[in-house]
Amino acid sequence: MTAIADSSPAVAPSVIAGLLLAARDHLLGLGLHSDDTESIIEKAGAARSSAYEAKARILAALPSIVRPVGRPRAPASAPPPKADALTREALCFVMDHPGCVCGRDRRVYADSFRRFVLDLHQKHRELEVEELARAVDVPLDTLHDWLRAPAPPQPEPPESDPTAWKTSNLHIETVLSEWNRWQGGFVPFCEHAREHLRLPYGRTAIAAILEAHGVRLRKKREGRSPDETALRGAFQTFFPGAQWVGDGTPLVVHIFGQAFTFNLELNVDAHTGAFTGASIRDEEDSAALLQAIADGKAATGAAPQAELVDNRPSNLTPEVREALAAEGTLLIPATRARPQNKEHVEGAFGLFQQMAPPLVLDGDTEREVARELLRLVVTTWARTLNHRPRADRGGKSRVELYGEDKPTPERVQQARAELEERLRRQEAARRTLQARQDPLVRQTLAAAFARLAIVDPDGHLLDAIARYPLDPVVDGIAIFEGKRAAGSLPRDLDCPGRYLLGIVRNLAQEREAEQICEAMLRARLEAQDALLAPLVERQRSAERQHADAPGLLACLIDHALDTERHIDRLFWLDAAGDLIRRQPASDHAALCRLGFRRIHAATRAPYSDRLKACRFLAHKAVPLD
Repeated sequence: MTAIADSSPAVAPSVIAGLLLAARDHLLGLGLHSDDTESIIEKAGAARSSAYEAKARILAALPSIVRPVGRPRAPASAPPPKADALTREALCFVMDHPGCVCGRDRRVYADSFRRFVLDLHQKHRELEVEELARAVDVPLDTLHDWLRAPAPPQPEPPESDPTAWKTSNLHIETVLSEWNRWQGGFVPFCEHAREHLRLPYGRTAIAAILEAHGVRLRKKREGRSPDETALRGAFQTFFPGAQWVGDGTPLVVHIFGQAFTFNLELNVDAHTGAFTGASIRDEEDSAALLQAIADGKAATGAAPQAELVDNRPSNLTPEVREALAAEGTLLIPATRARPQNKEHVEGAFGLFQQMAPPLVLDGDTEREVARELLRLVVTTWARTLNHRPRADRGGKSRVELYGEDKPTPERVQQARAELEERLRRQEAARRTLQARQDPLVRQTLAAAFARLAIVDPDGHLLDAIARYPLDPVVDGIAIFEGKRAAGSLPRDLDCPGRYLLGIVRNLAQEREAEQICEAMLRARLEAQDALLAPLVERQRSAERQHADAPGLLACLIDHALDTERHIDRLFWLDAAGDLIRRQPASDHAALCRLGFRRIHAATRAPYSDRLKACRFLAHKAVPLD
């Protein structure tokens, strides 16, 4: 039997057509001639769809035909076994603590997760920070912030008005049970309760449930001080021109999109409320005060018997004293919580802000034109108010009140004598205060004023701060220097010494409250108070579980920051401070830093509470007395 040769092609027509189509793309790219696609498919005898499928497979296989020069790329190395174990440990922690990590685009970490990561860093010192960040899936910058003192948290948005709510026992038990297991913040918990637990409650209702059962206490704002009402109308006046009240305020003029800031220095007569003189300058300084007094003298015909100013250093310079002494005018600085405050001029500034239109000028002008425009506006405003009838003065205007009451020489002499006596009592009280103050405190403040370049020509600010104990003074100076180094001091701070005074005063009040609470705590412990018995038992349990000082210190601070009750927090911080003091002196600094880092890791607590906890721990661990 004769064999018949197989005449079928060795390669399928669709493959040949695909190869020619692929070659055609490259030929056209190089500018060479090629048949059209219809001719290629027809001559090859292939179907259109099969030819294009073959073309796609051929183009995809081309890069693999010739291997690039050089060694092939090494496969990515697997993470080290220790980092893999840390990743698994972090995953287990997140699964056991629901809510400790929330958010997708912007994650929010609970205090328990931060402490867990800090503990991992403490245990595995051989790992680099970058390796630990990759293992626990925390951004490197975030982990660096945790190892330092983090920034203050943003305040929660204001809640809507409270509404009436009704709950069942089952819903209340669900909220309480989930809150005990929750490791995150309050706002994510409310979202979890609504979305996952399907509880029809808002933040206000959930907060009320938790507060009613004593597991989360809401902080209430302090009320208005009764001094504001009690001191109203207590300013002593004599007659027109006996005493002027002066002060300055910044005003902004907008011209062609540019903002020019000037200082308005204003003098107001204390008896009539008339605006006697004003000055427009670039800044509030001694020249502005003298110019406003001169303007008032030109308007009224005489200088006042006394000028009341605030304790700004520029108002108490020797130049101001000499100029006023030449006019026979007493310079009286205002003091806090005294009748001689500056309510007259402050009220005038408030009226100006209400009545003055926006100071915006469109035109081809310069800075001096802006100054003159402001001068015209202030002059028009002052003249208008000076001639407006006052209902509280029998329908008479300020001009009428200022001009009709002519004091007799006897009244002038009596007012002058009383004003001089007031100034003498102030100076005597100041000298007595200086004699009673601690020399060490004054020396510390003097050195700080020189180092911080705080201007205090008459020593009033130093006298006011030196009346506080050494502890709040040292802490206040440290806080001021830290804020200045961090760039967080107010931008419009015109008197650094007064700002330092406020810091020291707040610290002294806070320290006094802490000492009172600490004394109450000691008294209760001595009396074996039943309410504190569980705390004592938990402290003993912590001491049995942690043999090393760092571990016990971290446990005590965690208990302190986890509680909502102030006296409980003082109990744990007091125990932490005693623990540090019992250790060798060479370990105090390292333990304090560990305690501070642990406190600042508890971002669930407000930033101010964490600062108070750090100061309390520092006072207990390293006392100055």
